[in-house]
Amino acid sequence: MIFYFSGTGNTKWAAEQLAAATGEELVYIPDMLRRGIVKVTLSENERLGFCFPTHGWQPPRIVREFVRQTTFHVPTSTFIYALTTCGDNMGELMTIFEKELKAKGLWLDTSFAVVMPESNVCFSFLHLDTPEKEQLKIAAAEVRMKHVSEVIKNQRKGVHELVKGAIPRTYSYIIGGYYNKHLISDEKFWVDAEACIKCGLCARLCPVDDIEGAPPVWIHNGRCTNCLACYHHCPRHAIHWGKMKRGQYVFNRREDRKS
Repeated sequence: MIFYFSGTGNTKWAAEQLAAATGEELVYIPDMLRRGIVKVTLSENERLGFCFPTHGWQPPRIVREFVRQTTFHVPTSTFIYALTTCGDNMGELMTIFEKELKAKGLWLDTSFAVVMPESNVCFSFLHLDTPEKEQLKIAAAEVRMKHVSEVIKNQRKGVHELVKGAIPRTYSYIIGGYYNKHLISDEKFWVDAEACIKCGLCARLCPVDDIEGAPPVWIHNGRCTNCLACYHHCPRHAIHWGKMKRGQYVFNRREDRKS
């Protein structure tokens, strides 16, 4: 079983590659959380996988909540792995996630980081990749996922191929600590009413049901995970975050990229 979360499609694509390689069920984490009490029971031969993007060099809030709220019944022989997608590096994210698993009596046999096009527009020093760099990253990720899929399919333990960056603790615990404490919020989203076409896509895509109406209104339910799905998927770029004007990115949306 593969549990995944994705805002712009990077992680969804990676999780789909794993599902195709292993033949295992792909489950969207927000769908599980909407059910309320969550229980996961695995058979003797099933793998347990977690796939999610890097949010501020830490696991996304919604993924951590899922692990904390779920009761897991898994055999001791279960192969457990995690994969994170990141723009350039993921700091100590996997160390943080492993602690979440251990608190639930789980373990982490193997883990990967896969570099994908950047999507974070909430830091002034982060910028989206150029179209050319996007294509290079995706091409490299396609090659990488073939290797990752083989490792996971064959249940190779002790493989931890991560991209931590030059100062991983600073990324995750200082910069990431600030990001996840102060910037994981719906307070800074705003809408250009003239550009909005009232399609309702943002509300349908919101994984925590924090948007309603058209033009969209954030209801401030305290659950925003800052995945930026509303921002990046808006067909008219009518949704903005903060004062900075940035571009958009959605996996495979560019017309010049054929799959």
